[in-house]
Amino acid sequence: MRIAILSRNPRLYSTRRLIEAATERGHETRVLDPLRCYMNVATSHPEIHFRGQKIEDYDAVIPRIGASITFYGTAVLRQFEMLGTFPLNESVAISRSRDKLRSMQLLSRKGIGMPVTGIAHSPDDTDDLLKLVGGAPVVIKLLEGTQGVGVVLAETRQAAESVIDAFRGLNAHFLVQEYVKEAGGADIRCFVIDGKVVASMKRQGKEGEFRSNLHRGGSAELVRITPVERATAVRAAAAVGLNVAGVDILRSRHGPAVLEVNSSPGLEGIENATKKDRNPRRRNKRHRNHPSAAQPAAAEAHARHAARRADRQHLRRTAPDPVPARPAGPEPELSGLRARLARCAARIRIHARGAGARVTRDRPPYGSRASH
Repeated sequence: MRIAILSRNPRLYSTRRLIEAATERGHETRVLDPLRCYMNVATSHPEIHFRGQKIEDYDAVIPRIGASITFYGTAVLRQFEMLGTFPLNESVAISRSRDKLRSMQLLSRKGIGMPVTGIAHSPDDTDDLLKLVGGAPVVIKLLEGTQGVGVVLAETRQAAESVIDAFRGLNAHFLVQEYVKEAGGADIRCFVIDGKVVASMKRQGKEGEFRSNLHRGGSAELVRITPVERATAVRAAAAVGLNVAGVDILRSRHGPAVLEVNSSPGLEGIENATKKDRNPRRRNKRHRNHPSAAQPAAAEAHARHAARRADRQHLRRTAPDPVPARPAGPEPELSGLRARLARCAARIRIHARGAGARVTRDRPPYGSRASH
């Protein structure tokens, strides 16, 4: 299979891991900088060119499009879709995830838990907007920010009004959310692939920082999520339309609250935290099932099961046969019966030869009136 990877830098950790996984599976990969791709948007023969070469005959495309190039990157991805190339994540789903307001509206429509969120355009509505989300402290976010950029915690009403006025002065679009204090500056990143949570980690912000992004100095560790959190992550990814997504969840007093659905989740943090390889074929099945690779309790259970199986096999080999063997000759009580049956069969054969086949053929069918 020929796979195109849309990425600005082939040396990035996530891009390198994708190339390694594809190569080990026997696929051919090529990294394409989406900003160096140019297109012929034609009715009959749409084309994509990259550095003077026509790009064609690719079976799949993996988009690793940064937030800063969402517009042009999704345009290139749409061109691949027009050529019939399978996208790991569709262009429309990526556009939904990059617009925080649109993704929140999609989550709200599906009844998925999230922090109370508000948005307003006019400065005259600032007071009511803050009341809608429960008052200070509040979190103010730019609609198209990523990795914690453009996210501000306003602990007082005056601070919230100042930040809102500053964003409006820059003609920036933003939203206001309630501050979930009980989360303690931590969130859960669920890695969703094809409708399943394959890994999850807890990200904790550094001291004095409410943002838990790893790019902001946060730390990550393995975490066990609840069935409700697992279902919430899967539903959130499906609501946005992503096959592969990183769903960020807060543990609030009202239950799981989705913060964001990321269409290009990084692989380094999740692999380091969970010690799992996102490429399942690289993990040797035989090694996984061996007791030395399991936890001590699992190894003991494996040993007990093996011992019981060995005992059962030993008993089968050494135990006497519960059913006595039949004697070599015919049984006495059956000898007379067999002799009588043999004599009856002989008389039937003699009678049949004497009567001839004609009588048998001319006999009316059973059940007819002539037979009675």
